[in-house]
Amino acid sequence: MAAVPASLQLDQRSLVSLKAQASTDPRAAAKEAAKQFETLFMNELLKSMRASTQSSGLMDGGAGGAMGTEMLDQQYATKLSGMPGGLSDIIAKQLERQMGLSPGPIPVTRSANNTPQPLAATPKPTAIPQTGAAGFVQQHTSAARSAEAATGIPAEFMISQAALETGWGRKEIKHADGSPSFNLFGIKATGNWTGPTAEITTTEYVNGKAQKVTAKFRAYSSYAESFADYARLMKDSPRYQSTVAKAASQQLTASGFAHGLQKAGYATDPAYASKLTAVINTTLRLQRTMV
Repeated sequence: MAAVPASLQLDQRSLVSLKAQASTDPRAAAKEAAKQFETLFMNELLKSMRASTQSSGLMDGGAGGAMGTEMLDQQYATKLSGMPGGLSDIIAKQLERQMGLSPGPIPVTRSANNTPQPLAATPKPTAIPQTGAAGFVQQHTSAARSAEAATGIPAEFMISQAALETGWGRKEIKHADGSPSFNLFGIKATGNWTGPTAEITTTEYVNGKAQKVTAKFRAYSSYAESFADYARLMKDSPRYQSTVAKAASQQLTASGFAHGLQKAGYATDPAYASKLTAVINTTLRLQRTMV
């Protein structure tokens, strides 16, 4: 293994100092760390430039001047670093955002599907890589089990419904600022809902024709809360009582559950039942492979 260049070796005392500073003044520590990174970068850049000129015979101070040249490069790198609008400012801003010290366009880590693989390769909501679908199922199984205990509806059916409504977690309802609403079931903020909401443009079917409309949806503080609210809705709403009772007594197949929801008016999409049936079968197949 090649030795790490001296210019890339951080002073142990500097690291200790940065750690101590981070505990008392994290913003200042982020700026100092950014400056040190820029200094290292500038030093390597100068070294590379000098090496290219030396190899061309333009600058050749001999072996005796190597130490002096390295010290000069270090001085130049230090002076060039930390200037307003420079690289250190950009690094500092990124560090502050990652440390939660300031807002910014850092990708939200909270997601309905934490699977790292990109899942939106095709526009079809369920035609996605199996790894992504499996990740969605695993992520929400615990919350679905709790909802199953409250309603009797099989957890697999509810996970599948959440998958259909959100495109396996990649098209979930979000607030205007891009933060998640944690609404996995597309439940609208109607009736006596007094909690937070998220307003988006969605597709509704009127007389069988798709139309774009603006609607308000319920917003939660977690995905588990979304499952819990869905369970309350299914359990307390008279129009779903028959479907819930049959599902709880294991009298419904995947298709029977899906058609029961559509008949009760859960969604306006005329193909909702067939879509949900297909997703439930996918979920069941994935669970067999994950055992």
